[in-house]
Amino acid sequence: MRIEKCFFCSGPVYPGHGMMFVRNDCKVFRFCRSKCHRNFKKKRNPRKTRWTKAFRKSAGKELTVDNSLEFEKRRCIPVKYNRELWNKTVEAMKRVEAIKQKRSARFIMNRLKKGKELEKAEAINEVKKNIHLIKAPHAGDSKKLEEKMVQKLAEDVEMDE
Repeated sequence: MRIEKCFFCSGPVYPGHGMMFVRNDCKVFRFCRSKCHRNFKKKRNPRKTRWTKAFRKSAGKELTVDNSLEFEKRRCIPVKYNRELWNKTVEAMKRVEAIKQKRSARFIMNRLKKGKELEKAEAINEVKKNIHLIKAPHAGDSKKLEEKMVQKLAEDVEMDE
């Protein structure tokens, strides 16, 4: 059995699931759920619909050039397997999934790092602007005040003698 791709959202359409629309010119459209089918009937553009894979790729939120994705496309061709080859391909598919997850995590982390750096820079600027709220105006004067008090006490003791 072959796992098809949804025409609208590019999600997987498993055998026996979803619906198929065949146009008069014999073009076949497969949809994973009624949500995709309704949006297709309303003539919505998948690249402008925020929850589709097409939008995520066009907005730069998902990896578009990835060797593991090309490998996945190649393995969509139906092949007659024997048991040994099947086990090897299952292991290879697991490895591909692991690689995809690592790469997407790295991609997300790199994207988040930029935001964290910007937040840190903004926080530093905010602190510099409002340092008077954090640091008391006479914070460095405590030693001077202490010395003055000691001098006054010394003068009082001298006068008493």
